[in-house]
Amino acid sequence: MGVSGCGKSTIGSQLAQRLGHAPFIDADALHPASNVEKMARGEPLADKDRWPWLLRVREEIGKAAQELLAGHDSSLCSARTIVGSRESSSSQRMYVVCGCSSLKRSYREFLSRSDPDTPLEQLTHDTVFVYVDVSKTELLRRLDKRSDHFFNPVLLDSQLETLEPPDTTREAAISVFGEGPTESVVEDVYHRVTSYIAKNSL
Repeated sequence: MGVSGCGKSTIGSQLAQRLGHAPFIDADALHPASNVEKMARGEPLADKDRWPWLLRVREEIGKAAQELLAGHDSSLCSARTIVGSRESSSSQRMYVVCGCSSLKRSYREFLSRSDPDTPLEQLTHDTVFVYVDVSKTELLRRLDKRSDHFFNPVLLDSQLETLEPPDTTREAAISVFGEGPTESVVEDVYHRVTSYIAKNSL
């Protein structure tokens, strides 16, 4: 999780491979055309734009977790997830990794709840968020070089204003510094996430 340019997709996709070729969901690819067009024009998204998108992201995470469970004995394995990185556990852990901005705590709570109407015994995953922290100077440098994405760099300030970094003492989250070599950041995330999961018995 984090603002545009922090490396969510790159780190997330490589983390998914590091976790045993886990499914990777790029939340940017799930935006409706209206959101894409709005951001391309340099107009920041409002909550009314984000909630339907977040619902679709949550549905895709749940679907991926269900598909993993379908291939395993559900009496022995329960899926767990990581956003921006996500995960599953038991004697054999299964993982679904999702790269999503998840800027506000309310968004993270929404994504991590699964469907609030789902009975506890039918829940398919738990969620751990990985906040990729990158300085504004580095974000601007990366966005200036990027030419294959709909995000207009003028929106960075708006995202930084919206951003509510996770409180790692109160949320299931870890924070990593994202300005090192990608391989090193991915390894850091891998070890910290798997350690967090083992420590918290997820």
